[in-house]
Amino acid sequence: MPLPSRPAIFGSMAAVAVVALALKPTQAHAWWVAGGPRVVVAGPPIVVAPRPVYVAPPVVYPPPPPVLVVPPARPVWVPGHWQGTYWVPAHWS
Repeated sequence: MPLPSRPAIFGSMAAVAVVALALKPTQAHAWWVAGGPRVVVAGPPIVVAPRPVYVAPPVVYPPPPPVLVVPPARPVWVPGHWQGTYWVPAHWS
């Protein structure tokens, strides 16, 4: 089977490139790409909701709840003693 010539190879590569570029997806940024001109009536948005109610803050704020503060436990003096066969010197716990 004979091999294709160089112009045939380059021609087929160019055809593949043209088809790939033609099928490439694009974004529609213009009205003529989206299917034709459209008539659009622009105006303020129509909102069907009650107006927000702003309530004044209270005149007097309640005091914060009391906090119970417990002082840290004081260390206890442990005199020297034997613990099994080991002597434990006196120390603070």
